[in-house]
Amino acid sequence: MVIEWLKIEVPPEIREKYIQKDAEIWTAFLATCPGFLGKEVWLNPNDPTAVTLVIRWETREHWKSISSERLQQVEEQFDQAMGYSYPIIDSAEYQVRKFPQV
Repeated sequence: MVIEWLKIEVPPEIREKYIQKDAEIWTAFLATCPGFLGKEVWLNPNDPTAVTLVIRWETREHWKSISSERLQQVEEQFDQAMGYSYPIIDSAEYQVRKFPQV
């Protein structure tokens, strides 16, 4: 499993709208993509502007197989729904390592 980790800075007063629209647009789109396993939204109680998205993929190949054109279309749809573009301020990729049961 591969984790896509994204941190977005969102004004606290629109954070709930951002999370709702993200679920309606981005998560709905990702759910149609092969290899998508799920998504979580993490909120930092010490930083009300931080929204962290943790997206689980079966393999890196599944994740990276999504066309840039399609990603751009979904991004434009999301930005239009929000009325503004909220850039990703940090991102990372993680591989989940499983250990055998002893």
